[in-house]
Amino acid sequence: MYQITDYTKKQAKKLNVDVKSSTRKNKKLDVYKNGDYIVSVGDSRYNDYPTYIKTHGKDYANERRRLYKARHEKTRGVAGSASWYADKLLW
Repeated sequence: MYQITDYTKKQAKKLNVDVKSSTRKNKKLDVYKNGDYIVSVGDSRYNDYPTYIKTHGKDYANERRRLYKARHEKTRGVAGSASWYADKLLW
């Protein structure tokens, strides 16, 4: 089960959503707004920005962030989508 980082909690507060460890297979987070389930985000088999900072340092994490954002450029800009929440909460 994914341990929600302080970074993700801070980002969730900015977006006015609640996050919990996901109950879905291979997902990191379940996102809720006003108690209603919105979406599950993040593949638990892959790392994210705060995890990379912890394991490899900030420079490496910033490069992984850049690559993630480039790879998901088409979908991460659609507000409210799973990709958008993953980008905002995990990267």
